Amino acid sequence: MSAGKLTGLHPPEQQNPPGNQGGEACLVVHPRLKSSSSARKEESLLGEAVGLAKAINLEVAHSEVVRMGRRRPATLFGTGVLGRLGDIIQGKETGNRKISVAVVDASLTPVQQRNLEQEWQCKVIDRTGLILEIFGARARTREGRLQVELAALDYQRSRLVRSWTHLERQRGGAGFMGGPGETQIETDRRLIGKRITRLKRELKDVKRTRDLHRQARRRIPYPVVALVGYTNAGKSTLFNRMTKAKVKAEDQLFATLDPTMRGLETPSGRKVILSDTVGFISQLPHELVQAFHATLEEVIEADVILHVRDAAHEDTEAQKADVLEVLREIGLGEGVELTLTEVLNKIDLLPGEDKIVLANQAKRSNIPAVLVSAITGEGCQDLASVIDDQITANFQLFEVSLKHGDGASLAWLYEHGEVVDRRDEADAIHVKVRLDEADLERFQRRN
Repeated sequence: MSAGKLTGLHPPEQQNPPGNQGGEACLVVHPRLKSSSSARKEESLLGEAVGLAKAINLEVAHSEVVRMGRRRPATLFGTGVLGRLGDIIQGKETGNRKISVAVVDASLTPVQQRNLEQEWQCKVIDRTGLILEIFGARARTREGRLQVELAALDYQRSRLVRSWTHLERQRGGAGFMGGPGETQIETDRRLIGKRITRLKRELKDVKRTRDLHRQARRRIPYPVVALVGYTNAGKSTLFNRMTKAKVKAEDQLFATLDPTMRGLETPSGRKVILSDTVGFISQLPHELVQAFHATLEEVIEADVILHVRDAAHEDTEAQKADVLEVLREIGLGEGVELTLTEVLNKIDLLPGEDKIVLANQAKRSNIPAVLVSAITGEGCQDLASVIDDQITANFQLFEVSLKHGDGASLAWLYEHGEVVDRRDEADAIHVKVRLDEADLERFQRRN
C-alpha cells in the first residue's frame, strides 16, 4: 500500500471530467451539537477544516456549519440535512458540476461513513481520514512514510466494510474442506495485520537508530531546544529565522511533517540544536499520535521546549489547550505547561494596543513568555537570550583551580559553562563556573 494515497479519494467512477484542470470538487461540513460546550468558535473550526481540504488540493465548492440536536447512529445527520446536502453534492441547487468528495469534520463510524457514501453517491472522508491523506502526501523521509502508513492501515483495518459491499461475499471454500471459505474481508484484514506487524518491526529499527543519534549528541554534547505548537503557528518560519535554514515554510496546515535539526548559537556563544517538529491540531487522530511517537520522543528528550503560538489567532487559547493535551499524551505528564517557554508569534499582525496588552500579560505569566514575529525578526534576539537563560537554569556553581599553562581546560569551561568569577593568582587560576552536572563530569574526565 502506498503511503501517498491512503484512503482512495479517486474511485474510477468519480474522476474529474475531461477538461477540468482544478482539484476535485469538495463539500466541507462541520457538525456542531447545539449542546456543545467547546470554547472554539464554529466559524474558526469550519475554516480549519476548509484549510485541511485545500492542503490536499481539493477545490472547496461549498462549506457550512450544520447545527444538530444529536448525532444519528446510522448517518450522523437527520433526513432533512441529508437531503439538502445531497442536492448540493449533485449540483441541483447551484447548477455547478457534481461534487465528488464530501469532508465531514468529525469522527465517523465505519457504518456512518458507508451510509453517507450510499446516500450522497460520492466519496466521504472524516477528519481522521483527511489528516491521514495530508500526512501521506507530505511525508518525505523513510521514517515519516512508515509512520503514516502504519497509522493509515490501523485506521483502515476497522473500515473494510465501509463502502465495498462486494467484499462481504464469500469466496467459497473447496468442497472437500467443508464449511464456508474465508471471506474477502477477512483476507484483507489478515493481510493488513501482517503489514502492520512488519511496519512496527521496521519502526523499532528506526527508533534504535534515533536513540543512537541521541546518545551521540549527548556525548558532544549540545543542548536540544524543541519547537512545538499548533499547525500553522509559524514554527518553521521561526526555525528558519533563528538558524538561517531553508526549511519549507508556507501559510498552510501541516507544511512540516518530518523533523529537522540545525545548530544555533546563543548570545553567550553557547551552541544548541534547534529541532522543528510536526504541528499539532485539535482532535489529532490517535493513530497518528501513536505512529509518530518515535519522532515526538525528540520533544520528550529536549532540554528546552518552546511552545510557539499564533498570538493573532482568535482561538489561540483553545489551540494552546490542544497542544498541551497532545504533549501530555506523549508522556510529558500533568503540569507540562509549567515546563514550557511560550513564544507568542505573529505579533506583526496585532494592532499596537493589543500588542501592549499581550506584553503585559506575558510579564504577569508564571511561565516564561516572549513576543516575536518570525516574519520581521522582532523579538527573536530576546528569544535567543531566553533560550540561554533556560539552558543555564539548572546549572550549579562550582569552583575549579587550573594550572597557568592549562589554557585548553580554561577555554573548555568558557565554552560549556558560565564563568562568573576568575582570579589569577601565583599558584593557580581559580575559576567559579556554572555548569550542569553532566558537563562537570566531562570536565573531570578531561583532567
